[in-house]
Amino acid sequence: MRITILGTGNANVTEVYNTCSLLEEDGRYFLVDGGGGNGLFVQLKKIGVDYLSIHDIFITHKHLDHFMGLLWLIRFYTQGYARGKYDEDVRIYGHDEVISLLQEFSMKLFPSKQTAYFGKKLHFITVTDGESLEIMGHRTTFFDIGSTKAKQFGFTMEYGEGRKLTCLGDEPFNEREREYAKGADWLLSEAFCLYGERERFKPYEKHHSTVKDAAELAEELGCRNLILYHTEDKTIATRKEKYTREGKEYFSGNLYVPDDLESFEL
Repeated sequence: MRITILGTGNANVTEVYNTCSLLEEDGRYFLVDGGGGNGLFVQLKKIGVDYLSIHDIFITHKHLDHFMGLLWLIRFYTQGYARGKYDEDVRIYGHDEVISLLQEFSMKLFPSKQTAYFGKKLHFITVTDGESLEIMGHRTTFFDIGSTKAKQFGFTMEYGEGRKLTCLGDEPFNEREREYAKGADWLLSEAFCLYGERERFKPYEKHHSTVKDAAELAEELGCRNLILYHTEDKTIATRKEKYTREGKEYFSGNLYVPDDLESFEL
């Protein structure tokens, strides 16, 4: 299995794309969030992936930098159905609030000849806290991260021989996530900025973490690999070097601070 970090930035970035990622195994894909717009298609084009080959999509929450890319996907999937150029089923997963909003916006934005395929070819699937489904042949459990802003879900996917990947969303760790994150082979965590720059970027006021916070958490949870994302981009030129250096002070596992489109074998 491989993960490609399509975008690494927070909502306000201009130098990189908003945080979203793509899991791939044996020609099957699982997209996690869509970023803030049709720039998603640019990112997919750069890595040589046709969006029509993506059949499973998860959206964590309703913030625009995660949500809006999904509307573009829905538009093009349903256009393909209506024109007889596409016939594969697509499944979009999310908690009740996200799914309701996606359906509401789509019904208002797209013509009936496209929305007629909702529930027939394009499926909106509401997931609940602790619910497990099979995605790409792997048991995937969704969980409420306990957000203090907008309702948000993360997920953990079991793969290989007893391994697991856990995505914590884009807010600080909540104890309710522990059972899903503890001992993860790969942990995906937000890290808004360096701890030393917390006064400049105000991560805690925005309900975000620093690199130090995320690294200490991964160490305490006994994780093997840590990927940091959802960062600011005012220091993009030195981000990888500085974030890696700070994180390694607190985390003994493998630490990754990816650029957009960077991939990892899981």
